[in-house]
Amino acid sequence: MTLKITWYGHACFLIETDTAKLLVDPFISGNPLAPVQADDVKTDYILVSHGHGDHVGDTIEIAKRTGAMVISNFEIQNWLVNQGIKNVHPQHIGGGFNYPWGRVKLTIAHHGSALPDGSYGGNPCGFLFYIQGKKIYHACDTGLFFDMKLIGEEGIDLAILPIGDNFTMGPDDALRAVKLIEPKQVVPVHYDTFDMIKQDPHAWAANVEKETSAKVTVMKPGDVLEL
Repeated sequence: MTLKITWYGHACFLIETDTAKLLVDPFISGNPLAPVQADDVKTDYILVSHGHGDHVGDTIEIAKRTGAMVISNFEIQNWLVNQGIKNVHPQHIGGGFNYPWGRVKLTIAHHGSALPDGSYGGNPCGFLFYIQGKKIYHACDTGLFFDMKLIGEEGIDLAILPIGDNFTMGPDDALRAVKLIEPKQVVPVHYDTFDMIKQDPHAWAANVEKETSAKVTVMKPGDVLEL
């Protein structure tokens, strides 16, 4: 019943349940922090939060190789079908769906979503997972928004939050997000991939643990967190 959560750098995670592997925002090729090659990743599902290249990443290649089902918004699904990906499941913000491994609900995210070729990518999202009795909120790329408090009312076991600033929340707003969500545990992401989003995750972790009851786990790419 243990969940294994591996960070591949940036916003990319592999979540291993008892029955399936879920790959979120598979930016591996071109990611200077990625500890693996895209050709070596095995997964049953791919979840794409929005259309930017550092989140769509290797979705097409991995989906074609593995046959994994891709979960994303309706607009990205249409784009993927046009790229030859047939095993897709569209959802939209506020909507959840029960899969064989658990449930995922799409949450709002304040960001953009143009696809790599300039196509319309719909609204960006975050993911709220209900898996094996645990609730995981991956905020993906977003600025701070007050409705994070509503997400927190679910009782979040793990929140995965961006801290890189410039394109997403920075450290100060990410700390405010923790206060709104009140998760048991937090992992910072979306930092250090590029010079523009360099941050000190350990200093952020110290501030979070000083000002909230959340435990912070600072992961290195390739690290595994068991939940």
